[in-house]
Amino acid sequence: MLVVDDSEDDAILLLRQLRKGGIRITHKHVDSARSLLNALQNHTWDIVITDHNMHGFSSSDALKIIRDFSSDIPVIVVSGTIEEELAVKTMSSGAQDYVMKDNLARLIPVIKRELKHSEFRHAHKQAEEDINYLSYYDHLTGLVNRQEFEKELTVALQEAIAHRIDHVLMVLDLDQFKIINDTCGHVAGDELLKQITKLLKNHIRESDTLARLGGDEFAILLQNCPQDHAMKLAERVLKEVREHRFIWDNKPFNCSISIGMVAVNQHSKDYQSLLSSADLACFTAKDKGRNTIAWYRQNDAEFTRRRDEMQWVPRIRLAVEENRFVLHNQPMRCLKTNAINHSEFLVRMLDDDKNIVPPIAFIPSAERYGLMPLIDRWVVKNVFSYLAASGLGNQQMGTYFINLSGSTLSDKSFFDDIKDFLNFYHIIPARICFEITETAAIANLSDAVEFIKETRDRGFKFALDDFGVGLSSFSYLKRIPVDYLKIDGSFVKNMLNDPIDKGIVEACNQIGHAAGLSTIAEFVENDEVCAALKLIGVDYAQGFGIAKPGPIQEVVLG
Repeated sequence: MLVVDDSEDDAILLLRQLRKGGIRITHKHVDSARSLLNALQNHTWDIVITDHNMHGFSSSDALKIIRDFSSDIPVIVVSGTIEEELAVKTMSSGAQDYVMKDNLARLIPVIKRELKHSEFRHAHKQAEEDINYLSYYDHLTGLVNRQEFEKELTVALQEAIAHRIDHVLMVLDLDQFKIINDTCGHVAGDELLKQITKLLKNHIRESDTLARLGGDEFAILLQNCPQDHAMKLAERVLKEVREHRFIWDNKPFNCSISIGMVAVNQHSKDYQSLLSSADLACFTAKDKGRNTIAWYRQNDAEFTRRRDEMQWVPRIRLAVEENRFVLHNQPMRCLKTNAINHSEFLVRMLDDDKNIVPPIAFIPSAERYGLMPLIDRWVVKNVFSYLAASGLGNQQMGTYFINLSGSTLSDKSFFDDIKDFLNFYHIIPARICFEITETAAIANLSDAVEFIKETRDRGFKFALDDFGVGLSSFSYLKRIPVDYLKIDGSFVKNMLNDPIDKGIVEACNQIGHAAGLSTIAEFVENDEVCAALKLIGVDYAQGFGIAKPGPIQEVVLG
């Protein structure tokens, strides 16, 4: 509390009255305009109590000094005599209240009230400052946030175009950050981000800008920086992060980072394309094994292909949200009975004009960018719905194949979704056969084996697709419990002209039968191949020579 009074005795009396009322304060007594201003400049005050009539100095003078300095400090005027008109003028000048010296007992509740109001004002002001801070900075790391970084990148680009100055943009993404978050919790993940922030700060100049774009993604804008210098800096960052040991609950974790880089120069378009290019380069670095650097080159064929793939991502997400997928179906023929009671469901996407988008156009992008679980969920749900509505899902024969991606097998909630769909649509599980490619199964072996066992325990069947293309097909078959082998079509379609392809088909069929499995040949394009497969002893045939895929309402199974 700051007490402004030219009488030390009056000030002591006032303070004694406050202590008597239970208010314990730290105070300073001043008696002039100069000492008041010095006190305001050198300390933060919760409240000011000023006398009205002082020698050569008045409460109006004190109020003006205080309000010129700050509008937030509550001021209470204490006076021996004060006219009502003057009291009103004092209040309108910025005082919170006035108290007569012959009634100092009233001062206690006034001070308590103003301190409460002051606390509220401070909290409100702090909240405003926090909001203002967050509009520029990331709350966890204290780095510039994405919005502010985009502004600085725009300014740097304008400078580069106007003055032909070269800058470099780096996007950095922590590798395997999700593992630490999932195994140790978000508190551990936050601590790692703060440690990496500190590490990155050691490598930039004052003129550079380090930002957190979100999640585990950072960006650095290197101002007026040659590309060779930027590359050396990126290599140092790569090495230091790799050598960093993150320890949580006495468990050490290895760290690494992937870096994408792009030049910011007179040929650059805008900040969005720069960030998109750096993101693409960073993803390329991750895709090449992580812990590496990729420099974006505009006319590079690989980056062009990857950019095309990235453009599919929002289109696929929107198609899922808007239910713009359709099911097609391709029948299979039993080579022993000539019956057609097996078929495979295939997914097609619709564009904005409801035209069919073939799988080859969007599936590679969905697989690369982790969107296949979304599509697979849609397919499983809608196949179950179709089989329930048509009655095919409750007949005593017929098997309907559904493709699943390798990433879907790693989605721990996907099997729960299958059980929910089964409980809702009430079809016979044995009517469904999930299939996964051999290469995806091998790449996700532990997840694949666990998922296959769980689904087969529920009564579903499982098929291994594209069998024969893996280098260790036969040995892996011992570890993967399935019901069907689908022999890869690349061997089947040319088996009449290539004895090696025919030998592979025969070997796949024999090993499948030895394991007690049914075999299915893919890419059967004509009757001659179909007849050759029948002689070999393959159980089922699928391909254009049997039937082309078509919309489910046009497919009649017999």
